[in-house]
Amino acid sequence: MADSSVEIIEGCRLPVLRKNQENEDEWPLAEILSVKDPPGRKLYYVHYIDFNKRLDEWVTPDRLDLKKLQFPKKEAKTPTKNGLSSVPGSPERDVRKSLDLCVPAASAPSRGKTLPTPKRKAESVCLATQVSAAVTPGPSAEESQASVYPALRDSSFSIQPLAALSTNGTTRRLIPLPPGRKRKTCGGTDEMVKVFQNNDPRCSTIYMPPGEDSQDSSDGIPSAPRMTGSLVSDRSHDDIVTRMKNIECIELGRHRLKPWYFSPYPQELTGLPILYLCEYCLKYLKSLKCLQRHLTKCNLRHPPGNEIYRKGTISFFEIDGRKNKSYSQNLCLLAKCFLDHKTLYYDTDPFLFYVMTEYDSKGFHIVGYFSKEKESTEDYNVACILTLPPYQRRGYGKLLIEFSYELSKVEGKTGTPEKPLSDLGLLSYRSYWTQTILEILMNLEPEDGERPQITINEISEITSVKKEDVISTLQYLNLINYYKGQYILTLSEDIVEGHERAMQKRHLRIDSKCLHFTPKDWSKRGKW
Repeated sequence: MADSSVEIIEGCRLPVLRKNQENEDEWPLAEILSVKDPPGRKLYYVHYIDFNKRLDEWVTPDRLDLKKLQFPKKEAKTPTKNGLSSVPGSPERDVRKSLDLCVPAASAPSRGKTLPTPKRKAESVCLATQVSAAVTPGPSAEESQASVYPALRDSSFSIQPLAALSTNGTTRRLIPLPPGRKRKTCGGTDEMVKVFQNNDPRCSTIYMPPGEDSQDSSDGIPSAPRMTGSLVSDRSHDDIVTRMKNIECIELGRHRLKPWYFSPYPQELTGLPILYLCEYCLKYLKSLKCLQRHLTKCNLRHPPGNEIYRKGTISFFEIDGRKNKSYSQNLCLLAKCFLDHKTLYYDTDPFLFYVMTEYDSKGFHIVGYFSKEKESTEDYNVACILTLPPYQRRGYGKLLIEFSYELSKVEGKTGTPEKPLSDLGLLSYRSYWTQTILEILMNLEPEDGERPQITINEISEITSVKKEDVISTLQYLNLINYYKGQYILTLSEDIVEGHERAMQKRHLRIDSKCLHFTPKDWSKRGKW
C-alpha cells in the first residue's frame, strides 16, 4: 500500500503488484515513468524492469510496495576533460574509450560491420512455435520459448564442445577447427554437404566441410547481423513521451485493439477513450459518429493498389508508398502501435507495402502486412512485418514471411529481414527458417546408391533465405558439430518428430501458382 506521506516521483523504482501468466500475484521491480493526478486518486505509469514494454501500464497506489522504494540516484559529475562529459557510463566517455582502445589512428572504418556484443545465455526456440502470435503478457520473450531440440549424441563419436556466441538475441555457435588448420574463405567454391542415412531412415547425419562461410566474413564465421536499415529505430532519442503508450484503445472494423507502444497520432486524439479507424482506408477519426459519416463517403472495400495473390479468402495487395501516400502513412501509424524496434517515416515513397486481407461479404479486412524498400543495398526483403493482434496465433505471421520469400524467389534474389527483430518476430522467423530448412534436408534422397549431397548455397538458392540465416539457424539449433576433420550436422529423432508435428499444424501455405507478380527495376524508374 502506498503511503500518502511519501512523495513518489518519476524515476523511482519499487515492486509493483501484477498478475503473471498463471494469474498469480507477483511483485516485479518497476520504474515510475509518469505520475498524473486525476480527480479521485493518483495514477502511476510503470515500466516493469526486464519485461517487454508492451506490459507497461497505469497502476493505482494500492499496488505499490513503498517499503522497498528506491529514489533515482544522482549522477556524480566531475570536471570535464577534452570537452567530454566525465559522468560515469556516459555515451561520450564509452565511445572515446572504445576508440582509444580498439581503432588504430590510420585505419579506415569498415562499412556494414557491427561491433561485437557481449555474450549472453543462448535462447531456446520451439520448432512448433506458431508465428508472430500475440502471447499472453509474460515476464520475457525467453520464457515464452520452449527448449531447443537436443542433437543426437552417438557414444562412438568424439564431438568437440561448441562455444556459444550471441549477437542481439541471435545465438551463433563457433565451430572449432583442428590444430594447425586455417579457416578457408569462400573464394567462389561451393563445398558439398554429404548426407549419411542411419538405420532409421528419418534420422540423418549431414557432413559439412569448412569453407561455407559468410560472404561478409573473412574468417569463415558469419558476421554479426547488421542493425541498420531503412526503419530501424534509433533508441538513443527515446524520451519519456515515446516510452509511454499514448492511445488507450483503437476500434478497427469489428475489433477493438489495445496498443502496445507509442504511436505519433495527432496529440488531440491521444486523450480519447477510443480512436476509430476506417478498416479499409485506415483513416483515423475521433468519434463513432464521424466514422459512420465517413463510411457513407468511403468507396474503398479493399486496400488500394494491385491484388497480386488470391487463394480462398486470403488476398495480398501491393501498395506503392508514392502512389498511395495517405494510406501508407495511416498504415505506418497503426503498425507503430505494435512495433517497438521500428521508427516511422512519413516519406513513404521509397517503400512498397504488401497487405494481407481476409475476404467476406462485407469486403477485404486487413490481417497484417510487411513493407520493403524498393531498392535495398543490404538485400533486405522486409523492413517491417506485423500481424494484427486479433489474427495472431493462427499461422498468418508465418504466411506473411513465406510470401516475402516467394517474392524474393520471383526476383531471383536471396533476402533477409531488417534487424533487430522484435521478440515475437524473432520467434516467427526462427520457426520459419527451421521448418523450411528441415523440410529440404529430410526430403533428400540417395542418388545411384550414393549418399545424397547438398550445399549451403543450394539451400539458400532453393529457399531464397540468405546464406547467413541458413548457417545461423543450423548453429542456433545446436545441430552442427565437428568430427574427424569435418563439420557434421545430426538430425535426431526428437527433431524429426517435432518437425513432423509442426508441419501437421501448418495448414496455411502460399501457393506460388496463385501469385501474379512482376518485379520492377526501380533503379531504372528513378532515372526517368
